[in-house]
Amino acid sequence: MHTVVVGTSGTTAQDVIAVARGNARVELSADAVAALAAAREIVDALAAKPEPVYGVSTGFGALATRHISPELRAQLQRNIVRSHAAGMGPRVEREVVRALMFLRLKTVASGHTGVRPEVAQTMADVLNAGITPVVHEYGSLGCSGDLAPLSHCALALMGEGDAEGPDGTVRPAGELLAAHGITPVELREKEGLALLNGTDGMLGMLIMALADLRTLYTSADITAALSLEALLGTDKVLAPELHAIRPHPGQGASADNMLRVLAGSGLTGHHQDDAPRVQDAYSVRCAPQVNGAGRDTLAYAATVADRELAAAVDNPVVLPGCGRVESNGNFHGAPVAYVLDFLAIAAADLGSITERRTDRLLDKNRSHGLPPFLADDAGVDSGLMIAQYTQAALVSEMKRLAVPASADSIPSSAMQEDHVSMGWSAARKLRTAVDNLARIVAVELYAAARAVELRARQGLTPAPATRAVVEALRAAGVEGPGPDRFLSPDLAAADAFVRAGGLVAAVEPVTGPLA
Repeated sequence: MHTVVVGTSGTTAQDVIAVARGNARVELSADAVAALAAAREIVDALAAKPEPVYGVSTGFGALATRHISPELRAQLQRNIVRSHAAGMGPRVEREVVRALMFLRLKTVASGHTGVRPEVAQTMADVLNAGITPVVHEYGSLGCSGDLAPLSHCALALMGEGDAEGPDGTVRPAGELLAAHGITPVELREKEGLALLNGTDGMLGMLIMALADLRTLYTSADITAALSLEALLGTDKVLAPELHAIRPHPGQGASADNMLRVLAGSGLTGHHQDDAPRVQDAYSVRCAPQVNGAGRDTLAYAATVADRELAAAVDNPVVLPGCGRVESNGNFHGAPVAYVLDFLAIAAADLGSITERRTDRLLDKNRSHGLPPFLADDAGVDSGLMIAQYTQAALVSEMKRLAVPASADSIPSSAMQEDHVSMGWSAARKLRTAVDNLARIVAVELYAAARAVELRARQGLTPAPATRAVVEALRAAGVEGPGPDRFLSPDLAAADAFVRAGGLVAAVEPVTGPLA
């Protein structure tokens, strides 16, 4: 099994995905253990002084004015975890919780939180045992980080609350820890607070969304090329010299992807045949501009994610170089929340332009010689009429999901936390948007593949890359043209094909690696 070593200088997106989705084993590096011990010495020294230090010997949030005596501090740390574990609603996905826990461990290992090495080791042990705390959909305002979700994870470290075992069964966390030989932690000064205060949930969801969207954007370039081909469009609009004079990197990459997919096509360039067209419709001609703008948004979001992966997000933080523990605002989720919302906007627009091409393929008045709804016997058969309805419904929801969560703020903690990011909410709706986008691309693929096969019956030869896509799709159990049949299983199979990267895998042996 792959092992991810957590040091003091952050982690990578690849490591997050390996732990969250691939169940990679987690180990603490020697320098992380040393940094943890050194920071803890600072916390212990401050805890022994009579002066109050926030998070060490005081209450929290609006209750920070109370100085807590030494005999009550362990209870204080337990209480913050128990009281903050106040989530409600459906359970959050296992991969999200694993990413959340791993990213919290990443910050703990930085040596800026004051958590003891044995607590960090317990966090790694829980991940390695495949124990996943039950975290609920609602409870985070994205400031001070993802408090409620992280609290449910910390509760499990204490042997309290519920968790899912490696067999998928939910049991009391204490039972699962005992079954795997893990001793519950007994929190000391600052440790409860340090386990709760971070942007880890929203960051983990951002990283996984970026990975999924990269595959979907390349897949959307391919389906756009197939639709252009099936509509007998021109590939001249994809010429590199046209995109060089508007040098957005994503636009050039998408145009190049489409051009390579269309290489050798016998279908392109017929726009001047029986019903001459000066130009193709925007949804066809402007695909590189829209897809490319989304690609550039992904690139910016990735820079934000990389910065956050290198960060130590806690409040207060230990500054080992000067022996201080200082309050700060680094837990505010605004940087992550904004890009989560940007991605939802870009994904909605990609879904919208994709659906417009599907509708064009199905309309006999705009498809340039294809049968109505790509039906076998139009009138007797409805063809793909309702597949487009489903796609349109998904696009409509995508537009609602594009409304930014980060534009909202609801004050909390008796107005101490009077401006929050709503980054967790932005991340949750982006996950839904990514799922919907895969379905939308799958419907275009299903329609475009059928249309290309119908063109072949008209004596027109598709590009070699297109033929490879159609063959792979049919091998995946998605049927081709014919009389009406139960359509939902075909669409589900096309969706699974897209999500698994089947489009890219089918094309690249012909085109070479795509962007």
